[in-house]
Amino acid sequence: CYRENILKTAKALVEDTKLLVSGAASSQDKLAQAAQSSANTITQLAEVVKLGAASLGSDDPETQVVLINAIKDVAKALSDLISATKGAASKPADDPSMYQLKGAAKVMVTNVTSLLKTVKAVEDEATRGTRALEATIEYIKQELTVFQSSEVPEKTSSPEESIRMTKGITMATAKAVAAGNSCRQEDVIATANLSRKAVSDMLTACKQASYHPDVSEEVRERALRFGTECTLGYLELLEHVLLV
Repeated sequence: CYRENILKTAKALVEDTKLLVSGAASSQDKLAQAAQSSANTITQLAEVVKLGAASLGSDDPETQVVLINAIKDVAKALSDLISATKGAASKPADDPSMYQLKGAAKVMVTNVTSLLKTVKAVEDEATRGTRALEATIEYIKQELTVFQSSEVPEKTSSPEESIRMTKGITMATAKAVAAGNSCRQEDVIATANLSRKAVSDMLTACKQASYHPDVSEEVRERALRFGTECTLGYLELLEHVLLV
């Protein structure tokens, strides 16, 4: 029942995505309508996904988290898409903002597809862990793209905060190795959820610390490079767990 509702609402959201992209080249009224429609649809989708997560029961909280993370990714992608649409409105076809818009639309569709795959996998206990790991790998790749962009963080933090956040990576690495050894679905799902948070927190702290006023250009470049290398290394680890 929930799966059918999620599928139907997700399809409606994909249609809204198409309207948003085409709306950038049309009138402000059409653009506003597309934005409002997508906002309504994402609200409905979040509700049906939450109901689906609740139907799993409280004895499987990690899988509930996987579902909630999947809808959060879609909501974030929609927010980015609306911003990109706003930036591309009334611009010529070869304007850089149009390429950003196409990129945001692609991420949006990728995340909706990922949500649907996750919903399908939830019904099959044998594939839950694999799917959770695949979704986390995709999420980390998207976070790395944001990290590597030239966008300056809204706030800065101390180098100590960045160091503190690397501890989460150490814990998640140990968990990933243990999951690779046990091959138990619940261990793999827990690893996927922990990895997602650990890497995201590390990347955020690293970028914020690298833009601290006391940090030189050279140190910033090194910090950003090491943040990227750490993430790529961790992705490689998750790929190995997925193979196992």
